[in-house]
Amino acid sequence: MRNEVGRGVTEMDAAGDTEDTVQGSKSAEGVEGSKTQRNGARSEVRAESRADETGLAESRADETGLSESQITESQAESQKMQAQKMQTGETALDGSARSIVVLVVVGLLVGVLSGMFGIGGGTVIVPALVWLGLSQRNAAATSTLAIVPTSISGVVSYATGGHVDWLAAVLLFCGMFVGGQIGSWLLSRLPELVLRWIFVAFLVFVVINQVSFVPSRDHQIAMSVTTGICLALLGVIIGTLAGLLGIGGGALAVPSLSMLFGASDLVARGTSLLAMFPNSITTSAANLKRRLAHVRTALIIGVTAAVTAPLGTWIAGEVSPRVGAIMFACYLCVLLVRSVFVAVKATRAARVARG
Repeated sequence: MRNEVGRGVTEMDAAGDTEDTVQGSKSAEGVEGSKTQRNGARSEVRAESRADETGLAESRADETGLSESQITESQAESQKMQAQKMQTGETALDGSARSIVVLVVVGLLVGVLSGMFGIGGGTVIVPALVWLGLSQRNAAATSTLAIVPTSISGVVSYATGGHVDWLAAVLLFCGMFVGGQIGSWLLSRLPELVLRWIFVAFLVFVVINQVSFVPSRDHQIAMSVTTGICLALLGVIIGTLAGLLGIGGGALAVPSLSMLFGASDLVARGTSLLAMFPNSITTSAANLKRRLAHVRTALIIGVTAAVTAPLGTWIAGEVSPRVGAIMFACYLCVLLVRSVFVAVKATRAARVARG
């Protein structure tokens, strides 16, 4: 009897355990089902949200009437127009007080240097404009335009002292007129990196020239047919470099007139400034036609330089030719170091862009 009761109790316990197991399984299945239902609901909500966003995007596209490709083309066109403005110098100088002060200071310095050395001042103007944000190409064109009023003031100062060879200046100008058109044409086609290295090579030549040669103050140009032809050919070379580099050409004309044609330092400077004046006008006209020059910037520098050019002329007459050559060489050495640094930096950037 006790055995039967024990078996009954055992069977009841086993049945209870079985029911508990079944209920636990059902409970687990219920939990898993509940999770599955919740996940499914979330997926449906996300799908509906994406569909709503897609519909909203399509609705906006319909409202604007532009497809995605059209919007991309519009953005590309806007970027292209901005790049063109930067190339023409429209956005390179913001007209702020800072930039105007820099331009005035540059003009004052250029005027003194122009009077002292018979240069147009492009070797100062071009780096300053590049530092302010203009491209090398636009800085060169703007510099050429700024040289016009600067050279007028310098010529008047040297002509007053009788230090101008008028015939030599006319022959130089004839060659510079042709060379200026060539330089302006090349300016709009040569890569900017090439222009930077040409500028460096030009400065190296002038520095070596100034250190190795000391002009006389008493010599005049002995004019002949051969001399006239050579002056015209020299003008073509100077005009090409002037239009290409944005310089007046005086840094090349002055030492060439002294070394090749025997002119005194003062006559070489006065003659150089006179030849630069009409050449700067013709070259600037070509640059303006191609929209390369920043007119307002050129006027600020040029008018300011015209005020201080007579001071430079007075200083040139007070110092000896040797002292004047050394001063010019020192100034060009400083400019050369900076130009080499900028050219090397631009070259590395170009290599990285290609690589």
